[in-house]
Amino acid sequence: MTAEPADTGQRLLLLDTASLYFRAFFGVPDSVKAPDGTPVNAVRGLMDFISRLVGEYDPTHLACCWDDDWRPQWRVDLLPSYKAHRVVREVPGPRPDVEEVPDPLEAQVPIILSVLEAYGIPVVGHAEMEADDVIGTLATGAGMPVDIVTGDRDLFQLVDDDTEVRVLYVARGVSKHERVDNAWVRGKYGVDAHQYADLATLRGDASDGLPGVAGVGDKTAATLLGRFGTIDAIIAAAGDPDSDMGPGPRGKIKAAADYLAVAPRVVAVRRDLDLGGRDLSRPRTPADHEAVVALDAKWGLGSSAVRLVEALSGSH
Repeated sequence: MTAEPADTGQRLLLLDTASLYFRAFFGVPDSVKAPDGTPVNAVRGLMDFISRLVGEYDPTHLACCWDDDWRPQWRVDLLPSYKAHRVVREVPGPRPDVEEVPDPLEAQVPIILSVLEAYGIPVVGHAEMEADDVIGTLATGAGMPVDIVTGDRDLFQLVDDDTEVRVLYVARGVSKHERVDNAWVRGKYGVDAHQYADLATLRGDASDGLPGVAGVGDKTAATLLGRFGTIDAIIAAAGDPDSDMGPGPRGKIKAAADYLAVAPRVVAVRRDLDLGGRDLSRPRTPADHEAVVALDAKWGLGSSAVRLVEALSGSH
């Protein structure tokens, strides 16, 4: 059993950065531009999201988790359909797939990185891994309560009431986010949070290119997990003629044997990455004040820059 976090007054805020800057790009008007006409709606939107979240939750520790590889080859090797529909073109080299990203957003990603660096907000990634895997590693054994900010349901598998890990789910917007704990997951999906990855594997997820088990949706998946507990137990029951699994689900599970042999490893968020000894303390003042001023002048960050300084300092 994992030890409960000590009551130290500390709190870690982990941001699924791409999830947030995509949301900012599509939610903030593209009329928000720098003096030279470059769109900065994703930049300013992300800055405002961070300001709002830091102001509301007052974390002592903070990290922007990064997709060093949005579609890791090791996941594709296991399940070729994984995120295949998001590939816009293939290029030679160690990262053969390029994700379809709107050009005006792609141009803003380097600006976002420059802003985060100037403010001193830690950006954490890992080679051949997605931000989800970084989040999973940082959230596991953090020793303090953890809030994970994302619009991605996959991260519900990390929710753990005992260690105070929850998801701040922004699917309806950052200002209308939901606080996801185990009761929320159970109320929504009929399973406990630690079973969510198995639920997603069984029912599939079109947004990630997971086909799922043909004919098995949320309700059937939840029923099977409620009865048998895990995918391994479900597979075992399907192969046991003496089990009480009905002929319909039994046939569907057996027909999906090849998929079920690999999909759980694709869906499971990694929790064991070597991320080094990064200091994730929330910066109270910008790491490089001159850089902040220069970025503000170049990109017209205006009130977003002011709000982020105030939020980080605690003077909002």
